[in-house]
Amino acid sequence: MRCVIQVVQHATCSINGKEYSSIGKGYLIFVGFTQNDNVEMMKKMTDKILSLRLFPDENGKTNLSLSEVEGEVLCISQFTLYADVKKGRRPSFASSLERKYSEPLYKEMIMYLQKQITTKNGIFGADMKIELLNDGPFTLMLDSEDL
Repeated sequence: MRCVIQVVQHATCSINGKEYSSIGKGYLIFVGFTQNDNVEMMKKMTDKILSLRLFPDENGKTNLSLSEVEGEVLCISQFTLYADVKKGRRPSFASSLERKYSEPLYKEMIMYLQKQITTKNGIFGADMKIELLNDGPFTLMLDSEDL
């Protein structure tokens, strides 16, 4: 499982030219799944993300968590996080988990997040347009292998 987390002032997901979901201050999370990912790993990764202290306190130190700043999450599925470009010029997505397994994991992640924090999402597999105002910019990449 791989996640790209961007601290944003706001973010919007549009589908077919219409706004589908949006958040104010919080995290835009792009998530991709690979072979052997499962619900247990997803929960571990999600818990890690929610415990991160990426927002500045009154002294400007990154010391506050998402919940402490009453932030929100926009979670977007992105199988391209497992693109392999070692050979040739066209990416291979062979490492990305098949849709029949990754879509249920993504939906489970959304439900797990929603139990803890205000969470919006895109539509799995849709052609989405994501707009954001990256704050900082502050962007992290987490890989389940690193947990």
